[in-house]
Amino acid sequence: MTAPFTLAGIEVAPGQRKVLQLALAQLYTQSPLTVPLEIIHGKHPGPVLLICAAIHGDELNGIEIVNQVLSRVNPARLKGTLIAVPVVNVFGFINKSRYLPDRRDLNRCFPGSEKGSLGSRVAHFFVDQIVSHCSHIIDLHTGAIHRANLPQIRAKLDCDITRSMAESFGAPVILDASIRDGSLRAVAESRDIPVILYEAGEALRFEPVAIKAGTRGILNVMRTLGMLKPTVKKAQMNTMIAKSSNWIRAEQDGLLHLKARLGDRVSKGQCLGTITAPLSAEEREVIAPKSGIVIGCLTMPLVNEGDAVFHIASFDAVKQAEMNVERFVDEMDIQPPSF
Repeated sequence: MTAPFTLAGIEVAPGQRKVLQLALAQLYTQSPLTVPLEIIHGKHPGPVLLICAAIHGDELNGIEIVNQVLSRVNPARLKGTLIAVPVVNVFGFINKSRYLPDRRDLNRCFPGSEKGSLGSRVAHFFVDQIVSHCSHIIDLHTGAIHRANLPQIRAKLDCDITRSMAESFGAPVILDASIRDGSLRAVAESRDIPVILYEAGEALRFEPVAIKAGTRGILNVMRTLGMLKPTVKKAQMNTMIAKSSNWIRAEQDGLLHLKARLGDRVSKGQCLGTITAPLSAEEREVIAPKSGIVIGCLTMPLVNEGDAVFHIASFDAVKQAEMNVERFVDEMDIQPPSF
């Protein structure tokens, strides 16, 4: 039997779960603002896994993923401890915004400072109160407004544990992504905490495929870490690691007509879409500069010159990557919402 788990002075006994509201700050109305989280503490020792979402306050898929994972975890069968924070950036969440009220990106403010800007203080609070208790992290994200991402994992794969987490998640694509200064991943790296980042869908939307894949992926990682019992099921797909990825940008202003979609295999020189001006029959083609898989794309047809339109990931075996994406879509077997 493991010892009780303590966070922010609150003790959680083995085999119990507890919901906490950690005091973060006050709004300018003097109303208190809290960060909600749930702790599930298993009866037996194991990792302390943090799953968190909405570091960008308008990225909603991760919030539902956290809730669905919590509904599937039984504390009596859990080894280790699960810390679930569905909304990190509560300021942005309230305002349906990616950013904090001071227009800072919270995921560029880590590790933060107790006496710095609002973003710096929120980041410091999260690291000091929550991250400092963790041994592993899964950070949940979506694309920006009007920009959708194919479900994918981003991680620094030179760490064996991180690589194992990334591969066991079961997303169709993994990007060996460099770490950006000021991000949660940078803090985890500095503390030798393995962390993977899940990207899927777009901001301000619930997308069933992204949510189902994220929920399944977290449970897969928990099994790999020994927190949950393994299940007997069909073999996982051989997740493909992209050797590089690049955004293709619009070369003129106008209306975008997509010919390629998320998950499509494209060839170098292929026309991925056209851009036209209102009341004009002239078209400007968007051409793929290399072969690969579309892992991100714009979802709004209005573009300015320089806007990111398609995100293409390159693979040593593009055909195998395409087959992985097709198998992934078949396994999800979810129709898009009707609204």
